[in-house]
Amino acid sequence: MTTENLHDNQPQFVQLSIEGPDAEKFLQGQLTCDVTKLGLSYQAAAICNLKGRIDFGIWIKRHGEQQFDMVISQDCAASLSAHLKKFGAFSKFTTKDPIDVYPCVLDGIPTFSQNPDHNRDDERDSWLTASIDSGNYWIVAATQGEFQPQELRLHQRGGMDYDKGCYLGQEVIARIYFKSAPKAFLHLVKADGTLPNAGAKIDKVQIVNAVAVDNGFKALVVARPEHLENSKFTVLPLPTALQADVARQK
Repeated sequence: MTTENLHDNQPQFVQLSIEGPDAEKFLQGQLTCDVTKLGLSYQAAAICNLKGRIDFGIWIKRHGEQQFDMVISQDCAASLSAHLKKFGAFSKFTTKDPIDVYPCVLDGIPTFSQNPDHNRDDERDSWLTASIDSGNYWIVAATQGEFQPQELRLHQRGGMDYDKGCYLGQEVIARIYFKSAPKAFLHLVKADGTLPNAGAKIDKVQIVNAVAVDNGFKALVVARPEHLENSKFTVLPLPTALQADVARQK
C-alpha cells in the first residue's frame, strides 16, 4: 500500500455533543440503536429518513447521564446539526458546536480520539485501512440516503435494535427485517484500476468506501452476490461477525 495514495482519500470527522434532560429520550426516537444501553465506547449507529435509508452514519457514546457524543463525517456535520435543531425543537437539550476528532486505531480497533497526538497522517492511514478491512463503513455527503442499514450489516455490529420502539424509518426497516431481506448487501472486495469515489456505481456494484492499494484498490461495496461473480471485483473475507446471512436469524 502506498501512503501517497492514501493521503488523497483520508476521511475527516467531527464530534457533536448533545446534553440535557431530554437528550436520551430524543435520541432514542432518532437512532437505530438502543440509546439506553450505550456506554463509554463508540457504537456504530444511524439516523435514517422515512424511507428507511441512512441519512447520517454515526458513532455514538454516552459521556454522562445527560450527554452523548456523536462522531460523523465532516461533510455531513452541518446537515446533522440542522436535523437535530429541526426534530429537537421542543426537546430540552443543547447541541454543542462541532469539535475536531481524530480517526485512529487503538488495540487493533478503528476508533476516534480527541488527543492531538493522534492527529497524524499515519494514524489516519491506519484507521482507513483497518476500517475497510473490518467493515467499518462511514457515510459521507455523497452517500447520504443511499443505503438501508441491513444492507450495510449494521445489525451485525450491534447498531440496530428491533425491540426498542419507534424511531425514524423504523416501519420500513422492521418490514424488511421481519418479512424479507436485502438482496444487495455489504462485501469487501479488491480490484485493479483507479480509486473510485464513494457512491460510484461500477457494473451494478455500488462503492461505499475505498482505499488505494498497489495497482488498484480495496473497497466496501453494496452488491448482489450474483453481480460480483462475473465482475472485475475479487471478493475478500469480512470479519466472522459480518459473514452471516443478512436475513433475520429465526
